[in-house]
Amino acid sequence: MVSIYGHMTEYMGMAYTGKGIMHKYDELLEESRKTIFLKCLPTHALSQVLNDLAVHFVDKGHRVDRFMNPGNVDKTDAIFVKELSLFILQASHPISFEPTDIGGRHKVFCFYDVYHQEQLFDKQEEVDQLQKVGKVCFEKAMASLKEAKIIHDEWEVVNIQRMDWKRHEEMIEELKAEIFGTISLAKPSHTAHRIIGSLSAGSAHDFIPSITKRLKRRLLIKGLPGTGKSTMMRALGEEAQRRGIDVLYGWCGLDPSSIDLVLFPELSIGLFDATQPHAYDAESPRDELVDIVPLCAEDEKLEMQIDGIRQRYQKTITAAGNHMQVAMKSQNNVRVQLDHALNVEIFEKKLQSLYALIKTID
Repeated sequence: MVSIYGHMTEYMGMAYTGKGIMHKYDELLEESRKTIFLKCLPTHALSQVLNDLAVHFVDKGHRVDRFMNPGNVDKTDAIFVKELSLFILQASHPISFEPTDIGGRHKVFCFYDVYHQEQLFDKQEEVDQLQKVGKVCFEKAMASLKEAKIIHDEWEVVNIQRMDWKRHEEMIEELKAEIFGTISLAKPSHTAHRIIGSLSAGSAHDFIPSITKRLKRRLLIKGLPGTGKSTMMRALGEEAQRRGIDVLYGWCGLDPSSIDLVLFPELSIGLFDATQPHAYDAESPRDELVDIVPLCAEDEKLEMQIDGIRQRYQKTITAAGNHMQVAMKSQNNVRVQLDHALNVEIFEKKLQSLYALIKTID
């Protein structure tokens, strides 16, 4: 049922990680009743179209997930309208997504032909050079992220050996009892997965404030690398699933196998890793700290080892950010150049067909 109180939540559409470019769109492509693929050259023009559509659905009382571009975090790559199970995405860059059910759940709108061809020809040499620079820098950034992931794993190994894992397990059980009590719902749990942040142009960026802003209770987990923050959230998520409670899992860049956030929407409760690169502190009465730092025993020898690891990690992750900044600047310039060649009249005419289809769905 559509509510009179629509709202929008922002996530990252994709993430640049130590294991390459990752996304969670497969889940939405599988579960959506209707998916609209927008095929196009690299462009900023469709971001505004998606923004306008998102506002349209929110105004009608729908809940909308908006997926932002990791390189340009103010640009929109996709939207998902929950009540309509409608997924609309830019399906060409930086990863190509292809429809598998044309004539059924999938509809394609092609925007490759909405340009002044002579202007594209004139810009070809400049665009090619920008793309070459961007490609080289992006590959360097991803190589640095891969190295940073390896170094971060070293950091975790050192901390794992000095953790009080018995007390850690006790804390998990205490949280289970305190959060869920005797709640058990007579339905299967629905689980969803989202990306909450990524390395962007020069630094990390996350959307935790947007994702958690409507929660009545936020638990901020403080802990060192390798001390079981993900393990704690995974255990609580699995407990919720056993009880029929819906769960949203979130993760950010570097390690796509970790969990950085877990939400229980029906309880209006969420937990998230509140340490770097997404450091947050309690800022309102709804916030509580879950501090597992004291469970990691102090050891002067190990601290010296960690200090060396920390310095290597910081140097490598800084290099990744610097390379990514240049890569994203080149990518942005490519989009700007191509958008200058846009035939606005043809573009707007094609959009009318898209809006006509939306009216039949809404």
